[in-house]
This record gives sequence, C-alpha cells and structure tokens, in this order.
Amino acid sequence: MILAPPPSKRLLLRESTSFAFMRARASFAPAVPMDVDGGGRRVLVFPGFMASDRTTARLRRSLDAAGFQSHGWGLGRNGGVRSDTLDRIRNRIDLLAPDEQVTLVGWSLGGLLAREYAKIDPDRVAKVITLGSPFSAHPRANNAWRVYQLIARHRVDAPPIEVRLHEKPPVPTIAFWSPRDGVVAPAAARGQPGEADAHVELSCTHMAFVANPDAIRAIARAIVG
Repeated sequence: MILAPPPSKRLLLRESTSFAFMRARASFAPAVPMDVDGGGRRVLVFPGFMASDRTTARLRRSLDAAGFQSHGWGLGRNGGVRSDTLDRIRNRIDLLAPDEQVTLVGWSLGGLLAREYAKIDPDRVAKVITLGSPFSAHPRANNAWRVYQLIARHRVDAPPIEVRLHEKPPVPTIAFWSPRDGVVAPAAARGQPGEADAHVELSCTHMAFVANPDAIRAIARAIVG
C-alpha cells in the first residue's frame, strides 16, 4: 500500500466553491457532442458518495446521444457501502441486461463498487471505468473519509463487505484521475502498476468528472476503446 496524503486545502477549497455550479452542470447541462459511436453498448453508471442518478444525468444523456444505452444505477442516493449493495447491483444488471455484458462506469465511491462487483461476477462485465475512485493507497487518502464514516456508520477501512480495493478486477479496467482533484489523492485514483490496465489523466476537479465535456468525451472513448 502506497502512502498518499489527501489533496491540499487549496484544492479542497476550489472544490467547495465550485460545488453548486458543477452539481447543476452535472445534472442539467445539455448533452456533450461526441466523436465516437456507442454502437448500442450497454453502460451502467454508479454515482459517488451522497450522490444519486441525477448527478450523472449529463454523462448518461451524452452517452445516449452518441448511441450508447446508458442507465443509472437505480439504487437511490449512494450513502455508503451496505452488506447487500453488491446483491442489489446484481439485481439491477439482471433487470437491465440479462443476456449481455455491461460496461460499469463508477464515479468516486461508485467506482470502488464497480470494481468490487466485477470481481465477483466478471462474466457480466465488459469493462470497468473509474472516475477519481480511491482504490489505491490508504482509504483515508482523501478529504471525505470523516464525513463518510459519520454517514455510513462504519470505518472507512472496515466496510460491511469483504474488499481488496487495490486488486484489479479480472476484466479490462481503466482508471481516470486528475492532479486537480480536491477530494481524492491523485495517486489513490491513479493506482500502482497492475492495479488497473490503463490510467488516464484529466485536468478537472473531482465533481467535474461527470460534468466536464472533455472528461465525458474521454469516458466515451474509453468505453469503445
């Protein structure tokens, strides 16, 4: 496990001051023009901690306009890991795509859940794409762990399911990270060699992974790549 300090207070302040604008943009901004054809690929998008499907709406709207078939995770607000979370994800995939593989795109905590699900049911998963997800380093290498523990009611390093966050799922896995991330340490979201198959650097805040046009285009390219 690598040692990685949380992002600086300066970067966290930048996240805080732009939060409302970026949240509105992620939810309500129009679809981003794409340079790829989704070809009907099925995509399931997981929201971050304390976010819901509304927060990933622009990303999904953009994917749909480019020919993907994207879906929200359908499990309400992501209030942290629960003992039945992976079972509920399986039920969602069974409902949406009983006979085909699905690409899982997970933002922040959602990416951790996507990686862990792909480990237990890899035949159902075509690819995993994480967006600023702290799968590497110590679980406290971020500026959200105290709030997480308060709301989720378990220690960030002792979730109610068995996990090995740094272990790569047995499917193609792409990790997006940003040096401007004010919530998750860049090293934790980028990972070490062997923890993901590819590492893609973006220049955006943590919230902008699901709102920034360049980020959304990069995600679409990664799905088809």
